Amino acid sequence: MTFKTIISQFNEGITTITINRPSKLNALNKETIKELHYAFKIAEEDHETLVIIVTGSGDKAFVAGADISEFANFNEEKGAKLAAKGQELLFDFIQNLSTPVIAAVNGFALGGGLEMAIACHFRVASENAKMGLPEVSLGVIPGYGGTQRLPQLVGKGRAMEMILTGGMINAEQALAYGLVNHVVASDNLLSFCDGIANKIKKNSPKAIAEAIRAINAGFKTGVNGYKKEIKAFGRCFATEDFKEGTSAFLEKRKANFTGK
Repeated sequence: MTFKTIISQFNEGITTITINRPSKLNALNKETIKELHYAFKIAEEDHETLVIIVTGSGDKAFVAGADISEFANFNEEKGAKLAAKGQELLFDFIQNLSTPVIAAVNGFALGGGLEMAIACHFRVASENAKMGLPEVSLGVIPGYGGTQRLPQLVGKGRAMEMILTGGMINAEQALAYGLVNHVVASDNLLSFCDGIANKIKKNSPKAIAEAIRAINAGFKTGVNGYKKEIKAFGRCFATEDFKEGTSAFLEKRKANFTGK
């Protein structure tokens, strides 16, 4: 598939998706959201893709928010539909992928950009990264899951402060908050993420998918995460990966997982 606003590249089990609108600081518009959806969908369905990394082009921005010009004149109904469609197509979609997604946050991650990063399974930031949800300064609130996912990551108080002030935090603050897992030099960001991805891809794709589902279950209202874990644990025993993993351990050799 040919994309206009993103670049998708595959290399040795890792698909790297780059938002490529540098003149707009990689801001999300309708076209970009649709293309990201398809790129993630293609990677998820590709059995050779074991890890996905998402980043922004250039060194200034991961994604510096949404393209405000597209919704500045919306009414209440259109605004609600915008949020619902965006969550369905991209933000919830990313969170629920069975393929691990690492956000390589280079530069500004604001508004919808930060919301996309926190929908990913975890985040690594460059030293120059700045993160925030400035929507209240525009008379609106985060609409792509920011009011729900941010408190889960940094706690209610810190999320309240970030959202209500509309201010930005730097990479070191994000690390202290637990918003990102690592902070690295800008030049090393993608290679560092590749290093983590290479560790992940040695493991069972089936087990990884079940682990993601079980972890996500614990954050869903009305869902008993422990019961979901028990069922997921049991399903692993029916996979070829389990047989291979246990055999390799007992035979003192490296496992060769097939994702079956």
